[in-house]
Amino acid sequence: MSISVLEVIAIQTPLIGTLQPGYLRMALTEISHYGYLWYSPDVDQVGLRALISGHTDKVNTIRFLPQTSRDIPILISGSVDKTIRLWRGSQASIFEFKNAAILTGHSGSINCLAAVAGSTLIASGAADATVKIWQITVSGNSTSATLIQTISLLPRFFPLALALSYLQESATLILAVGGTKSFVEIYVTDTVEGSTLFTSRATLTGHEGWIRSLGFVHEVQDCRGDLLLASASQDKYIRLWRVHHGEALPTSGIVAHHPSLGALGKPLSNKAHRFDAADFKYSITFEALLLGHEDWIYTITWSRHGEMLQLLSASADNSLAIWESDPSSGIWICTTRLGEISAQKGSTTATGSSGGFYTGLWSPNGDSVVSLSRTGSWRLWTYNADQDRWLQGLGLTGHVKHVTGIAWAKGGSYLLSTSSDQTTRLHAEWKRGTNRSWHEFARPQIHGYDLNCIESINDGRFISGADEKPLRVFDEPVDVAQMLERLCGITRNVGQEMPGVVNIPVLGLSNKAVEILDDEESLSVGDDEHNAADPTTTPGSSTFIVTHPPSEDQLARHTLWSEREKLYGHGYEISSVAASNDGTLVATACKASSADHAVIRLYETQEWRETKPPLVAHSLTVTCIRFSADDKMLLSVGRDRQWAIFAREDGQQNYALTASNTKGHTRMILSASWTPLAYGRTFATAGRDKVVKIWATQGDEFKCKTVIQAPSPVTSVDFLPRSSGNELILAVGAENGDLVLHSIKGSNFEILRTFTTDRK
Repeated sequence: MSISVLEVIAIQTPLIGTLQPGYLRMALTEISHYGYLWYSPDVDQVGLRALISGHTDKVNTIRFLPQTSRDIPILISGSVDKTIRLWRGSQASIFEFKNAAILTGHSGSINCLAAVAGSTLIASGAADATVKIWQITVSGNSTSATLIQTISLLPRFFPLALALSYLQESATLILAVGGTKSFVEIYVTDTVEGSTLFTSRATLTGHEGWIRSLGFVHEVQDCRGDLLLASASQDKYIRLWRVHHGEALPTSGIVAHHPSLGALGKPLSNKAHRFDAADFKYSITFEALLLGHEDWIYTITWSRHGEMLQLLSASADNSLAIWESDPSSGIWICTTRLGEISAQKGSTTATGSSGGFYTGLWSPNGDSVVSLSRTGSWRLWTYNADQDRWLQGLGLTGHVKHVTGIAWAKGGSYLLSTSSDQTTRLHAEWKRGTNRSWHEFARPQIHGYDLNCIESINDGRFISGADEKPLRVFDEPVDVAQMLERLCGITRNVGQEMPGVVNIPVLGLSNKAVEILDDEESLSVGDDEHNAADPTTTPGSSTFIVTHPPSEDQLARHTLWSEREKLYGHGYEISSVAASNDGTLVATACKASSADHAVIRLYETQEWRETKPPLVAHSLTVTCIRFSADDKMLLSVGRDRQWAIFAREDGQQNYALTASNTKGHTRMILSASWTPLAYGRTFATAGRDKVVKIWATQGDEFKCKTVIQAPSPVTSVDFLPRSSGNELILAVGAENGDLVLHSIKGSNFEILRTFTTDRK
C-alpha cells in the first residue's frame, strides 16, 4: 500500500540547532518540508508535539532566536527553496508557531543560520556563496526582517557553518564563517560611510578538511574574559581559537606544544591575527587541538556550568564526546564519550551501526544531551549525579527515507512499516497505567535493498518485498513477543512455534535464530564460520528485561525477526504483496514493462509452494493487490491504467480472471480497496489522474457509481472495514500530503460528508 500521505521523519545532512528552555528541537530534511518540535520534559512520552509547515522544499537548518526580555519565542528556518522563514510563537501554547515573515534574497539553498542573544541581527549562509545579514524587528504582533548586508565569499566557497558573538567589553559583533574550504573567515562589524557593516579581518588556517561547525563562547560568564571559538572539520579534529582583548598576546597554550601532537607530522602554527574594533585592539591565536574522533565531526556545541565550560561534539564515528579543560594543566581532554563503543561498531546497518551522529545538543541547564543519528533516532542522555554517569533515556525514532508500505497486524495490535531506508519497523502502543503512547518496539528487518511493500500474514508473521527478486517471510521471536506482552498487553500467539533470539550471521544476509546466552556465557563459533552469529549483537538473558520501549541500540541489534522462507519466481524487483484474510495465501507482483512479467503469483503458506498458473491480466507493473473480505475475490490495479478481478474457484486455491477494465482511469492506477461484504462486490480505485472511482456490480458487470475529484494525484485509498449505520468511511491519501475522509451513503454511494485532516 502506498502511503505518500504520511509525514515521515528524515535526515540527510548534518544540522546545527539551538535550544530554548523547555524544548529539544529537531530539524528535518531529505523528504521533509517541515520543522518538528519535540518537548523533552514530556512525562507522557507523547513525542512530537507540533508540525510546522510552510517551506516548499527540504528544510536544511532551524534555530531559535535567543530570547532576552521577549516573552514570545521566534523560530528561524532555512530551506532548499532558497527562503528563510520566521515563525512566531504563541503565548497560549509553547507548541504553536505561525509563519510571521518570509525572507528572500538568496539564490541558492540556505545551509546555515546564526544569531546571538542581545542582538536583533541574524546571519544566513547559502549555496550561492554569500552570507547575508538581516535585521529582525519584533513590534507588537508584527515580526519582520530587513536585509542589511550581503557578504560575497571566494569562488566555490559555500558556507556550511556560521557563528556570531559579541566581542569582549564591546558592542562590536564578530562573525565566523566556515564551509567548503579548510579555513575560517573572521568578520567584525565596523562603521562604513555611516553604516555598521561586517568587514573581513582574519583568515584562520590549520584544518585540512571542510569546516562543518563553529561555536563562540565567553571564557568568563560576565563576558569580560577572552572569547573562545571552536571549529570542527571533516579532518576529524576540533580546533580552539582564543580571541584576546588587548595589545599584548595571551600566554601560548600548553596544548599547542604537547608531545602527543608530534604524531601529526608537522608543527602547529600559533600565528597571531591582530585587528582593531571600536577603538580596541584584539588578537586571535590558536589555543588547542582536540583529538579523539575517528571520522568527520559534524557539530560542536558549548555549555556553561558556572565557570566550567564543556564542549559537546557529534561525529560520524558513532560517538558523542564531551570535552573539558583540565583545571591544573589547561589541557582539553575528553571526559565523557557516549554512543557506540568500538567493539560494537559495524560497517552496515545490518550489524547495527548507527552510521554516525549528525547533531549534538545540550539542554538549557546542561544536564541532558540529545543526538540525531543516521538511522533517524533522537537519542537522549541525562547525567545522574548519584551514579556519576550519563544514563540513556527515551528518545524518538522513525524512518529516514520514504515510507513505502504499512500493514496492521491481523488483530490490529501493532503496525508494521517498511521504507526506502531498508528497514522494517514495528510500532505499538505502550500501556502503563492510564498513560498511552506509541513507540517503535522492534526493527524486524534490516536489509541491503530498498524495501517496497509489506503485508501481515498473521499476528506473528509478515512478508515483505524489496528491490530484489525473492520475497522474504519473517516470524516473531519469543523475546520480542514477551516484551510486547509485558509492555503493550499484546497476547502472544501460543499456537505458533516461535524462534529464539535472532541474529544476522557475520558474513550472511538472512536473519537466523540463535541461542540466548547467559550474561557471562560466550557464544561458540564452531566449524561454520560463515554462518556464525556476530557475538557483539547476540543478547544476553537480561537484554529484553526492560520497563520501557527499547533504545536505539537495542532496536538496531536485538529486535530482529527470524527469516522463515524466501519465495522465488519473479524476474524483477517486487512491487506489491497481499495476504488473504485467513492467512493461507499470499499474492505477489513485480515491476514489469511487458505482460510476461506483469503477472500475479500466488503462494500457499503451509509449504510455501507457488499455486500455478500465475494470474495474467496486466501489461505493466501491478501497483496494488487486495483480497476481498471473504477471500473469494482478488482485485489488482496497475500502471497500465486497468483494474482486474479474479474469482476463487470453489474448494481450491486457484483464481481465474472474471472481470477487468482496460480504461479504468486515464492515467496509472496506484491503489484500490474493497468495501465491507455488506455492500456487495464494491471497490474503489485511485490514480494519478487525480480521481477516486467507486465501482459496484450492475448485472454481470462492474460499473462506476461515484467519482471523487482530488487536487493532486491520489496514491492510496482504503475503506474502513466496518460500517456505521448505512455509511461507509473512505480514506484518501494524496501525493501532496493531504489526507481526506469521505462519508459515503451505502445505498447509492453518494458523498455525505468530507473531513480534511489538519497536517499539524
